[in-house]
Amino acid sequence: MSLLDSADTSTLPKLVLRNARQFGGSPAMREKDRGIWKTLSWADCAEFVHHLALGLSDLGFGRQSKLSVVGDNRPALYLAQIAAQARGGIAIPVYQDAIASELVYVLNHAEVSIIVAEDQEQVDKILSLREQLPNLRWIIYDDPRGLAGSKEPMLKSLEDVVAAGRRAAGAADDFLAEVALGQPGDVAMIAYTSGTTGKPKGVLLSHRNMIGTAESYVQGETVERGDNWLAFLPMAWVGDAMYSLAVAVVSGATVNCPESPETVQRDLRELGPTIVLAPPRIWENLLTQVQVRAADASPLKRRVFSYFKDVAERRELLKQDAKPIPLGLRVAYALGEHMVYAPIRDLLGFRLSRWAVTGGAPLGPDTFRFFRSIGINLKQVYGQTEASALVAFQRDGRVDPNTVGEPLPGLEVKIAENGELLVRGPGVFIGYYKQDDATAETFTADGWLRTGDAAQIDPQGQLAIIDRAKDVGRLDDGTPFAPQFIENKLKFSPFIREAIAFGNDKPFVATMIAIDMETVGNWAERRGLAYTSFMDLARKPEVAALIIEEVQKINATLPEATRVRRLLLLNKELDADDNEITRTRKVRRAYVAEKYGAVIEAFYGGKSEAEVSVEITFEDGRKSTLDATIAIHDVPSAVSDRRAA
Repeated sequence: MSLLDSADTSTLPKLVLRNARQFGGSPAMREKDRGIWKTLSWADCAEFVHHLALGLSDLGFGRQSKLSVVGDNRPALYLAQIAAQARGGIAIPVYQDAIASELVYVLNHAEVSIIVAEDQEQVDKILSLREQLPNLRWIIYDDPRGLAGSKEPMLKSLEDVVAAGRRAAGAADDFLAEVALGQPGDVAMIAYTSGTTGKPKGVLLSHRNMIGTAESYVQGETVERGDNWLAFLPMAWVGDAMYSLAVAVVSGATVNCPESPETVQRDLRELGPTIVLAPPRIWENLLTQVQVRAADASPLKRRVFSYFKDVAERRELLKQDAKPIPLGLRVAYALGEHMVYAPIRDLLGFRLSRWAVTGGAPLGPDTFRFFRSIGINLKQVYGQTEASALVAFQRDGRVDPNTVGEPLPGLEVKIAENGELLVRGPGVFIGYYKQDDATAETFTADGWLRTGDAAQIDPQGQLAIIDRAKDVGRLDDGTPFAPQFIENKLKFSPFIREAIAFGNDKPFVATMIAIDMETVGNWAERRGLAYTSFMDLARKPEVAALIIEEVQKINATLPEATRVRRLLLLNKELDADDNEITRTRKVRRAYVAEKYGAVIEAFYGGKSEAEVSVEITFEDGRKSTLDATIAIHDVPSAVSDRRAA
């Protein structure tokens, strides 16, 4: 019996062949190109993987070889990873916006021999680094614009590689034989961590890890064949790999790739997906959009929005507490559905969505509650790279903004004596690539994965993540201090893009804030405040007054001991290129604390300003230094009326 007739679905390539056999002409992937959605069926995907795998073999790619993909989300880049796995190789997606030093580290550490790049921009970046990449043999490009006719010997077009595989004699038997050799325990992917505490680590994920996790998730969540979602998150992020490769292949759902990062919002509205996957930063941006549009509306529309927003929030709080909803509130909500909530959902692209997911980092409960209150079935998931991206998720009817839901079916969790969450199950990774010592440190003596997160399990079995265990501390009076909780509260403000809170072993909480350039810029323009740059805008006294008032409002929702007492407005945005945040926008706290040590000293030394000297890294690796004296502001306890429109 040939593999095409086999029930074996133990690897991702075998699942693609199963889908081609069972679902055939059903849509597997779509890509928007020059304004037109182009569809690939499961049969098309299997054929592409078949021919590309043989073409890769012709280039010397075999078992245990490493293939990397770099670029925006494209069907060809997803399928290239499956094709590599079909030859017994390993896929390593990398961040498309990574700077030179980051790329060199990952590509060399993983010993990548073939890179499949989206376009000329990515090809040029790789070519500029080739002297530092001794393992690299071939660069295969998808988009030929600017590259067709190139004499560079290392370059090949994806079209030519696929064509070579199509011409291969006896190809079908060879391809199926190689796929049949694949085993569940084989490494499918090396997913590099975000590196919040140092160099990224290569997480070895097997086919068993990825498929087992996806099957558990599909078992507990309503993912159906024909479901659509927009794949716009970095392919190097393990969450995208889990959903756009594993969950899609296991469930038969359809993955849609936007035309470009700039068209994501428009493509989302046009597609009207049944499922929406987005990290907290996207939800915060969407909330900001809604708040800005409401602020720019006429006085009557502002009052209507404010009234029905309050109605929705009161109703959501009652639902959350399982309390009856009064008739008057039900009638008001029904009217709001027609006048406010449905138009907002349509504007954001959620008109057909059954549910939506946020994950990758905590989402503030206020932001979370807002979207649920207007009729978006937003749910949180929690996971980490070492657990194949998914550990827990919220079930319909059991959604609490203060938890991340219940563990996946078949996954065990427990809380260690020090409060750290421990995990055990089929999704737990094999180990770190070429880092046996780090692997050993990540597991307990009896085989539990140390997540590094401080957590609690409530009486209903819901998992609550407090913060990274190493970041949870106490003020000098013993008050518990969880910086992420305070930061998420602050980021509910549309004027605050990022916040970093300090307070461990200190007498009070202080924070550095990066303003939201677009929102604060619009606010300034409406008031006739001229500015020339981010730095100029952040230094305006009027902007400082605006942010202080926002913080005062947020302070009113915090316990008195953990309210923000002092703040500083950064003169630049936090940037992954400067190592301040990861590519997934997680703060590198230890690095930031060292880099902005003068600010922390000024916060707690009673100074009114701080001398800041920060190094800025450009994409090509060049560096520059930015020196500035930045004012530090005290936050009064009472809210003023300074921002009256």
